[in-house]
Amino acid sequence: VQLQASGGGLVQAGGSLRLSCAASGGTFSNYAMGWFRQAPGKEREFVATISRTGGRTYSTDSVKGRFAISRDNAKNTVYLQMNSLKPEDTAVYYCAADWWGSGSPREKYDYWGQGTQVTVSS
Repeated sequence: VQLQASGGGLVQAGGSLRLSCAASGGTFSNYAMGWFRQAPGKEREFVATISRTGGRTYSTDSVKGRFAISRDNAKNTVYLQMNSLKPEDTAVYYCAADWWGSGSPREKYDYWGQGTQVTVSS
């Protein structure tokens, strides 16, 4: 499966962005999906994941109540709605896919998109 992330940009603190990740080359509903991010000088970290049906989601504590992951299997797309953005959310955001995964962030995500830059100014 190939993944194409989009929707990043520059936003002021407190603002919102919606990231999209379009999948192609596979049966999208067979993949659990996730968003991860990597800030400069830091390791990549888990942000949010979603099960194949969308019935189960997980998110890291720092984004709970502010970010929401969702998917549209008819459109082969996963989204990350980001509200109340903070400067510490600045990072390159990557979408990833896990074939036949449960959606748990502990599983291995084998397919990765190219990343989209999110910059939050204070």
